[in-house]
Amino acid sequence: MLDWIENDAPVSHDTGDGTNDATGLGEIDRSGGRVTVSDKAMINSRADVNQLLPLKYGWAWDKYLAGCNNHWMPTEVSMQADIALWKSRDGLTDDERRMLKRNLGFFAASESLVANNIVLAIYRHLTNPECRQYLLRQAFEEAVHTHTFQYIVESLGLDEGELFNMYREVPSITDKAAWALNYTKHLDDPNFATGTPERDQDFLRDLVAFYVVFEGMWFYTGFAQILSLGRRNKMVGIAEQYQYILRDESIHLNFGIDVINQIKAENPHLWTAEFQEEIRAMLRDAAELEAAYGRDTMPNGFLGLNAELCEQYMHFIANRRCGQLGLAPVFNEVENPFPWMSEAMDLKKEKNFFETRVIEYQNGGALSWD
Repeated sequence: MLDWIENDAPVSHDTGDGTNDATGLGEIDRSGGRVTVSDKAMINSRADVNQLLPLKYGWAWDKYLAGCNNHWMPTEVSMQADIALWKSRDGLTDDERRMLKRNLGFFAASESLVANNIVLAIYRHLTNPECRQYLLRQAFEEAVHTHTFQYIVESLGLDEGELFNMYREVPSITDKAAWALNYTKHLDDPNFATGTPERDQDFLRDLVAFYVVFEGMWFYTGFAQILSLGRRNKMVGIAEQYQYILRDESIHLNFGIDVINQIKAENPHLWTAEFQEEIRAMLRDAAELEAAYGRDTMPNGFLGLNAELCEQYMHFIANRRCGQLGLAPVFNEVENPFPWMSEAMDLKKEKNFFETRVIEYQNGGALSWD
């Protein structure tokens, strides 16, 4: 991950008053030297953010390319079987219908919340052009995901007002959205800027809240719920779309983890013992909120899935995220109750092309047909 190459001595790209232009829209420094790799940094960079090359973080560019190759659109997936099952009186149990509607209600607004955070907070303060290139791709993917829920709601004939407003009407969903938005409230201040240890830590909290918790923990209960239905040959169109979303989100998560760890490597003074304990507390609180959401969406459970298993899964996931961030686990060691979720994220898994869409869902120019 930490794959930059040091070469020439750094060249200052200050705006003239001792600060740096993080927007890339400021006045051009006509006397500025050429950007070198050593000028670049994740935050508080001295380099001109308009200059992509030379690349410093190959992992960020690789994730951008992976995102482009993994392009898909929801309308490519047939919803006919799902529509028939939803309209059938005995197609789904009441518990399955409740879970499905609340699941869709959470995701419908969540993708927009994540996209808003990317565009209005993260992009502003992440001062590396190759990382910003990936953020642009991710923002598009969040739009595709929001499109997916519009497509599902329209196909099934659901009450769009009920589904898209659940994040303000269902307490277990509202609590999660409010928790995450709390970490961007100061970043929304137009006068906010990184550059001090306190504010740089504020930015790191935001990255943890949205990449590690929102996309890396809270989405996974929803994925398990829908993919569990798909494993029983129910709502197979929705399950296929969720599988594609899950694969997008796995890249989002890995990008976010890499960004956080890169910032830590470049700014070790930010990763204090006290701050680490604060992050661990965030992950613990997030897991508890998700357990409450699981109990709300599955008060009785259904075949192969219940709130207790989802809570166990969250403990497993939270500990795994701690490990990826170099933190001690927050829960006692627990086994993964859904090992089949790993198969759903396997991009190399083969599937009959004529049975369904190619599982890698890559565009034609990127696919190998051998």
